[in-house]
Amino acid sequence: MTDIRTIATGLLFPEGPVVLEDGSIALVEIARGTITRVFLDGRTEVVAEPGGGPNGLAIGPDKFFYVCNSGGSHWIREDGVLRSIPSDKHYTTGRIERVEPSTGKVEVLYEACDGHPLRGPNDLVFDREGGFYFTDLGKNLERSHDHGGVYYARPDGSHIVEVAYPALTPNGIGLSPDGTTLYVAEMEPSRLWAFDILSPGLVHKAPFPSPHGGRLVCGLPGYQGFDSLAVDGAGNIVVATLYSGKVTAIAPDGHVVREVVTGDPLTTNICFGGAGNGTAYVTLGGFGALVAMDWPEKGLPLAFGG
Repeated sequence: MTDIRTIATGLLFPEGPVVLEDGSIALVEIARGTITRVFLDGRTEVVAEPGGGPNGLAIGPDKFFYVCNSGGSHWIREDGVLRSIPSDKHYTTGRIERVEPSTGKVEVLYEACDGHPLRGPNDLVFDREGGFYFTDLGKNLERSHDHGGVYYARPDGSHIVEVAYPALTPNGIGLSPDGTTLYVAEMEPSRLWAFDILSPGLVHKAPFPSPHGGRLVCGLPGYQGFDSLAVDGAGNIVVATLYSGKVTAIAPDGHVVREVVTGDPLTTNICFGGAGNGTAYVTLGGFGALVAMDWPEKGLPLAFGG
């Protein structure tokens, strides 16, 4: 039984945790529209207020925060669990933002790719070349839902390219330890896909019947959903798993290494930090908490920290 330790509560749908140099954790509060710093004693402070729906968070080569902003959602609380519901009204343009940590200044880098508006940017990961891959989940409206996609962009706002399209609610995204494989989790069908990277922003495409060129790594049975993910040092893809309320570690060959129950049906994301990168920090969106647990395989260090 994994010992789960609570770091902070009272957060408004936390996501996108990254560990900072002093050991504190920066994360987004999607329903609050903020980037928030959480100290290990449970204190919190707002770093920036992008508004909309800040969802994914990463540290770039310039040590600024890069944010996938979905544009916002409509939130309700039922039986103590905060969740979003489809809405045509509570939405602004999806976008990629660059945030200066010391001042909280927000700069919009991208709102479209090849003339197509970004709808619901969700999660991102930097490669060692200094660019980043990100998912656009799309918007869940009252009577329709967008196709989603995977993109690659430069952090200076100069270049964005479509990597894979269409995808069904693409959410979590990560890179293998050697940087040659891109992993993408589709939320609603709980499918994990892999793309072999040929060069930054260019991947090998598998033929039909792959819907977007990815090769299927794993799909979970029952009613579950894949949210965001991290990769550990052993190469396992560790996915926050919705509805069943757990964290699922999946080996590159597709077998499930372990499942750790969190109790929150809206377990949203995971990152690694602490001594030797041996602590997993997990965001519980529905309960509004950040928790920690020891992880058997040390976490994979990210390209520029976090």
